[in-house]
Amino acid sequence: MRSEFRHRFRDDSRAERLRAASATVVVIGAGQAGLSAAFHLQRHGFLSAIEHPDASRTFVVLDAAEAPGGAWQHRWESLHMATVNGIFDLPGFAKPPLDADEPSRNAVPRYFAAYEERFGFPILRPVRVLAVERADDAPDGELLVHTASRGASGPESGAASGPGSRTASRPESGTASRTASGPDAGAASGTTTWRARFVINATGTWDNPVLPDVPGRDRFLGRQLHTRDYVSLDDFAGHRVAVVGGGISALQQLEEISRVAFTAWYTRREPVFSPGEFDQETGRATIEKVTADVEAGRPTGSVVSYTGLGWTSYARAARDRGVLERRPMFTVVEPHGVREADGSFTSVDVILWATGFRASLAHLDPLHLRNDLGGITLRGTQPLAEPRVHLIGFGPSQSTVGANRAGRDAVAAILRSLGAPQRVPLGPPAPPPVTPSPAPHPQRA
Repeated sequence: MRSEFRHRFRDDSRAERLRAASATVVVIGAGQAGLSAAFHLQRHGFLSAIEHPDASRTFVVLDAAEAPGGAWQHRWESLHMATVNGIFDLPGFAKPPLDADEPSRNAVPRYFAAYEERFGFPILRPVRVLAVERADDAPDGELLVHTASRGASGPESGAASGPGSRTASRPESGTASRTASGPDAGAASGTTTWRARFVINATGTWDNPVLPDVPGRDRFLGRQLHTRDYVSLDDFAGHRVAVVGGGISALQQLEEISRVAFTAWYTRREPVFSPGEFDQETGRATIEKVTADVEAGRPTGSVVSYTGLGWTSYARAARDRGVLERRPMFTVVEPHGVREADGSFTSVDVILWATGFRASLAHLDPLHLRNDLGGITLRGTQPLAEPRVHLIGFGPSQSTVGANRAGRDAVAAILRSLGAPQRVPLGPPAPPPVTPSPAPHPQRA
């Protein structure tokens, strides 16, 4: 894989557009985990690889999204702050009071944007990481991070494409972000390769939805969508909808859609509902189970596979209306519906695949991190197969509080690898005023 990728970058007809840059640490992703890592790198004296490319310790954050907010900016409209699982404060900057009725797709990205401005992290976006590979066979050598700008039409587009035409968030009188131009500004948008001592991967799962391979799926004449495509219940009024999946999102969307449409709920296994509320002890026990799996190199499951489902307000509402009636997974998708496990036919014109996500790690495939079980064996945040890489927001650190801790732990491990705990406090600028939450957003009936 390494030779194939290197060959492509050397011999591609676009090679004249290839630019190279370097940083001690490249952080991939600017969600909760990536921003936590950026905070701790900056706190320990790492400087912007964009503004200070010749400094001894530098970092850069590469984010595929066009705006701050991580996956939150893509959540469905009706997922309000009152129904999310909880947002833990980013390190060093508490979130402002949030309106419980505001869509999370608005509230959380606004908080993330304020956080980025507060600390002026060197974030390039939209930049998509194509692959990460080893520069050579030296165990302490560099890693090559191959990227491409996404959605950029040229140097005037404002899109980030590595150290050329780029948008970088940095402190400006304490508050502002601005567009910064490097020495090669004006070059055509293209690919960029970053050379790094370490890579902190914080890419989450949103870009890797799971779609089950069910016979006949390609012959269905109705609409099919995944959880990531869901916007609101209004799209389903008057339809007949098959909701597939046994996780939290499946329950939320089943409850909503069933208010305005016929629904049938399908899962491969009988859902398990846990009595009582999830508390800190439940969280600790879950983290211990997931940690045991990743340390043994076993593939990890969904959060619900460890915790079971809780009797949340939406689960109780669905139960009370009689729609929380699980059916065994259908066996075949037909043009106008699905063939039930008992051989009967149910007519539907929409199939919602609320079947979850897997870690978005395809760009790390050249490093061969996975073992024969298909899992990635971790010690802390480091894969045994490549300790120069750190996986955060992965496995036991998928929660927002876990992502914060993993960002801190990854930076601590990098400092140990570098041998000297250099720490130059960079007194952050005074915080800007945070835009207040808008007026309460009315719940849809």
